Amino acid sequence: MANIESFSTIGLDPRRKLAFWNDRASESFSPLVSEPEDIRVFNGSIVRGSIGDMTLAEVFSDAQIVRHSRSHVARTKDSTFFLHLQLEGESISRQDGRESVLRVGDFTLCDSTRRYEMIFTGANRMLVLGIPNATLRRQVSCPECLAAIPMSGVRGASGLLSQLLRNYWSEYHKGLDEQTGSRVAVAILDLIGAAYADMPQALADRSSLGTAHRIRIINFIEAHLNDPDLTPTRIAEACKMTARYLHHLFSDQDETVARYILRRRLEACSRALQSGAQRGRTVTAIAFDYGFNSPTHFGRVFRAKYNVTPREYRRAKAGIA
Repeated sequence: MANIESFSTIGLDPRRKLAFWNDRASESFSPLVSEPEDIRVFNGSIVRGSIGDMTLAEVFSDAQIVRHSRSHVARTKDSTFFLHLQLEGESISRQDGRESVLRVGDFTLCDSTRRYEMIFTGANRMLVLGIPNATLRRQVSCPECLAAIPMSGVRGASGLLSQLLRNYWSEYHKGLDEQTGSRVAVAILDLIGAAYADMPQALADRSSLGTAHRIRIINFIEAHLNDPDLTPTRIAEACKMTARYLHHLFSDQDETVARYILRRRLEACSRALQSGAQRGRTVTAIAFDYGFNSPTHFGRVFRAKYNVTPREYRRAKAGIA
């Protein structure tokens, strides 16, 4: 019979709710922190079980941002890949400089040994399959190169995998014997291998030394966004490569290294400007937190991206007329 555990924040004292949610989510997946859009109305639930040597959990939550930071990575005990499959609503997953938008049925991979971020703009439901590193590598040769690549839930092998996982989870609640579960686990892993084998060659080519170097560069940038002296030259020196090679690694991307740094800083500032916890801090202080050293420059580039000034953006997100 299926062994199911469930947790919910419904009915909890609001003062205990966030700590409870973070603890249950961290023990179910990997160390992380949740930032609900509004803790006063936020609720979340986790229903979890297992299939072979893998874990499987259905997660419901209201709007939130989930972060697995550098310190969380350091506390991660097991190397696990998580397959995030959207059941209801939408989500955005970010890792290694890539971003995937998931709609119902779509899925993506996430590597617990590196930082990641997930954004849920509204109520959503997600199925999370936890796969041990060694288990996944028997099907996919370089899974760390495939993080945050969106996979369609409506066509090809990825569509078959999406449907199988959803059907299996529905049957799991009715009670399946261990032998049946083990056989289904084999089918799921085979379909994961088939889904990623179906990827265009252009994506398969990312499983290379160049990809590994680019991941290292992205991780360094994310760890030093608050440093105003973060430049391509400094990044190249820290990553022990020439600036020319660093720029070459970004030559097939949609943005240069400098534009990537600017975009990530602006995104971090925009989240801070929306945060209730940051409401007492000035716009300038927030800008300085993320490496900007000129309020004028920050105001100009922020307006170019969001079409409003930082103060206007903050007032609009707070619902202030």
